[in-house]
Amino acid sequence: MEQLRIMSVFGTRPEAIKMAPLVKELAGRAEIASLCCVTAQHREMLDSVLEVFDLKPDWDLDIMTPQQTLSTITSKCLLGMDEAVDKLRPDMILVHGDTSTTFAGALSAFYHRIPVGHVEAGLRTYPEEMNRRMVGAIAELHFCPTAANRENLERETISKGVFLTGNTVIDALQTTVVKDFTFADSTLNHLDYANRKVILVTCHRR
Repeated sequence: MEQLRIMSVFGTRPEAIKMAPLVKELAGRAEIASLCCVTAQHREMLDSVLEVFDLKPDWDLDIMTPQQTLSTITSKCLLGMDEAVDKLRPDMILVHGDTSTTFAGALSAFYHRIPVGHVEAGLRTYPEEMNRRMVGAIAELHFCPTAANRENLERETISKGVFLTGNTVIDALQTTVVKDFTFADSTLNHLDYANRKVILVTCHRR
C-alpha cells in the first residue's frame, strides 16, 4: 500500500511545541509517511524544541536573518517552499496557528494544488488573526481546539472538513512529562504540587 505523504510545516517555537506530537503520531502510522519541513523563522528557539522532542526535519529553509521583517519572512518562506514541495512531494500540508510561516506554507500549498490541513483553526482575537483567517480560506481541513473555535468558523460559513480535536499543547505536555522528575533548583522540588497550591504560568517569549 502506498503511503500518504503528509508534510508538517512550522518555524517558531510555539508552533514546534504544538506540532511535535502530531509529527510523531503520524510517523508511528504505517499508512503515513510523516514529513517535517521547518522554516526556522525562530532559529535557536526552534532548535531547542526540536532537540527536546527528538525531531529531525526532512527540510530546513533556515530563513532567519538579523532585523528580519514579516515581509521578508513571508517571501523567503514562500520561495523556499517551492523546492521543499518539489523534492518531498507531499499529498497534504499541515500548518499551525497564525504565523507568517503558517500563511506562507498554506499559500505555497495552494499554488501547488496540495490540500491544506490547519491545526489550531478557528481562534479569533479581533482585529488580529489575519494570517489564521487567510489560512482558513485556503484550508480543506480545519482542526479546532475548542467548540468556540468551531463556532467561529461556522459564523464565517466554514462548516465542511471541521474537526474538534482539543489543543495539541496538552499532547506535548504529556509527551515530555517524566515520572519522578527532579528539578535542578531544589526549591521547586519541595513545592506542594499534590494539594494544587502551585500556579503554572506559560509563555512563548523569553
